[in-house]
Amino acid sequence: MPSHMDRPARASRNVAIVTGASRGIGLAVVARFVAAGWRVIGVARSPFPYDAFPWASGMVQHVQADLADPDAIAGLAGTLAATAARDGIGALVNNAGISPKAEGGRRLGVGESDPWLWRSVLGTNLVAPALLARGLAPELGRAGGAIVNITSIVGSRVHPFAGTAYAASKAGLAALTREMAHDFAPRGIRVNAVAPGEIATDILSPRTEEVLLPQIPQRRLGTPAEVAELVYWLCTPAAAYIPGTEIAINGGQHV
Repeated sequence: MPSHMDRPARASRNVAIVTGASRGIGLAVVARFVAAGWRVIGVARSPFPYDAFPWASGMVQHVQADLADPDAIAGLAGTLAATAARDGIGALVNNAGISPKAEGGRRLGVGESDPWLWRSVLGTNLVAPALLARGLAPELGRAGGAIVNITSIVGSRVHPFAGTAYAASKAGLAALTREMAHDFAPRGIRVNAVAPGEIATDILSPRTEEVLLPQIPQRRLGTPAEVAELVYWLCTPAAAYIPGTEIAINGGQHV
């Protein structure tokens, strides 16, 4: 992970809010923004691993919250806006996602997905990004900020391990990205999505490499840092004329 030495001398005072920030892609996104001099507010159900990442000291604040509860989002948005204070919210990265699986990492189909599973998955993966964006839009608009939603390759194809509810939530998030881009662009807020394929995180099922590597032209898993680099770029002026786009990062798995 980057250290403070990787930060440019002229640091931005913008704040990035990253959900699902305590591990995997979310943690890599936090590290990338910190390396660029941003202050980061992380959101996750679990605590942030400060002990393992000394670069986070003084640059990362963390809010523990369960995004599956839509009734709590308005209060969470208020807390995040107050924590950002005068710095302005330059980026909202909706990365938090849950992907329930059966024993051995087997996918959960329609017949195995009960109402509580649907409510939890859709609440976390789809409803929370919409409600957080709604609640933080004033601060994002004032800062000319960007929103990046983390979708998935499973939003456009049946996957051997990702279940029905997860796939539906990610397809919905891709559609939500377009809707948000249309609604928020006049307010100076750009909204885009990044759709990872098989990234080396603990969300992967045990047989991912055995089953899926032959389908990936680059013959390897992606890294969280590679996803984080793309997410960060979409939040910079280099991407100033790009709204409503979903960018695949999957080693060619979609071709």
